[in-house]
Amino acid sequence: MASNSRGANTAIQLLLLVVIVGLTYVLYRSLTVPYEKVRLQEEVTQNTRDRMGYVRTALIRYEQQKGRFTSSLDSLVMFVKADSLFMAKSDSIFGEGFVADSLPFSPRTGKRFQLSVNDTTRIKTYLLKDPDTDDQIGTALPDITLLNASSWE
Repeated sequence: MASNSRGANTAIQLLLLVVIVGLTYVLYRSLTVPYEKVRLQEEVTQNTRDRMGYVRTALIRYEQQKGRFTSSLDSLVMFVKADSLFMAKSDSIFGEGFVADSLPFSPRTGKRFQLSVNDTTRIKTYLLKDPDTDDQIGTALPDITLLNASSWE
């Protein structure tokens, strides 16, 4: 009889061990899965903001050479492909493996950035917006004194 209860105790202990291991795994997953989602969203947001910064850099270079801002992101891509500075230093300016054709598109969803240019006044302004968030860069932000500023800085 004593050996019977000892076997039952061992079986119960093994069952409890399996339950503890299972609950530990569930707890671990319930903590790490949401964290990974947040980390991925932050990474995509950073990539999008970096891409918008690349567009800003190209717009500034375009304005320095042409005396005005381009009104088309497609024209900006052609400019980047043809500009000798961007061709020579594209890895240091845009990052390694950058493809100029991807410049007008948000890494978040693949939608095109929205560019608006006002060249009818004495001071030429532009505003670049992310179609998926409130992020924007430009000289046409509410505070005109923030030249080429971004909304998240």
